[in-house]
Amino acid sequence: PTYEAIDPVRFIGNHSSGKMGHEIAISAAQLGAEVILISGPSQLKTQHHLIDLIEVTSAQDMFEACDKNFRKVNVFIAAAAVADYRPKNVASQKIKKSTSTLSIELEKTIDILETLGNQKENQFIIGFALETEDEIENAKLKIIKKNLDLIVLNSLNDEGAGFGGPTNKVTFINKDFLIESKSLKLKEEVAKDILEKVVLHLKK
Repeated sequence: PTYEAIDPVRFIGNHSSGKMGHEIAISAAQLGAEVILISGPSQLKTQHHLIDLIEVTSAQDMFEACDKNFRKVNVFIAAAAVADYRPKNVASQKIKKSTSTLSIELEKTIDILETLGNQKENQFIIGFALETEDEIENAKLKIIKKNLDLIVLNSLNDEGAGFGGPTNKVTFINKDFLIESKSLKLKEEVAKDILEKVVLHLKK
């Protein structure tokens, strides 16, 4: 996930554990790939001699780290649950509980995947989509808008999928809109399925 500061104590975040991204990094390293793992705040501390772990906090931090490393890589997998919005103004001191309500104006964060997707040279880019309605159509739109080669779709309507848990149920959609649905699996098994797609591409 990313954390977007409200004040020095509070932030806006989400329920992502980061496990899916870390499992992908481990699977890639086990296949012999040199991995740059850019991770938001997480209790996971993935270690492997082929993994270079870069820890960030906010969406802007993550964008800057991804942008700095994007041209070094052959494959870019965007599994992080990055905040879409952040507080427009961050309080320098802790906000006191002085009124019954608190209004916070939000502004959009940079879309990392769209920005880098439209700078793509020869990178194979995989994005993720977590949807609650019109899942397939929304995922297809993201492929076009963000110039992706493959999207990994999960729906919060599927039991056992999404944030927090050890499992995920995904559907692969490639840039030709070919759809492949997978059964509910442990996230480490989903990671291996994703890396299979990468290996097939690199063998072309």
